[in-house]
Amino acid sequence: MCSDNVIAINPAYRKLWEIIMEQILINLVAGALGGVGAGKSSPTFDLGTVGNIVSGLIGGGVLGQIVTLLLPSVVAAAQSGNLSVGGIVSQAIAGGAGGAILTALIGAIKNRAAA
Repeated sequence: MCSDNVIAINPAYRKLWEIIMEQILINLVAGALGGVGAGKSSPTFDLGTVGNIVSGLIGGGVLGQIVTLLLPSVVAAAQSGNLSVGGIVSQAIAGGAGGAILTALIGAIKNRAAA
């Protein structure tokens, strides 16, 4: 039995799946933007456009999921099917911060190793 059949049978699972995917997408987009912003803000952190985007995606995805676990209100809103504006904003901030932090960290390590 395919997992698509389970989602099609129970609408509650489908709604929860959609909300989780929205949260991950918000984290990834915000992370990519945060990574590009951190990379372009200082030549010390710059990994090139593609490097900034990739490290931002990874950092945003990881930190965004950690924040989701640490904020029970976001998880409760997702489970009830009501993702609020506050939940979306917190996901965007966490994703952007995660992307910026990881890009800055990798850029600093890369430039220190090159020196």
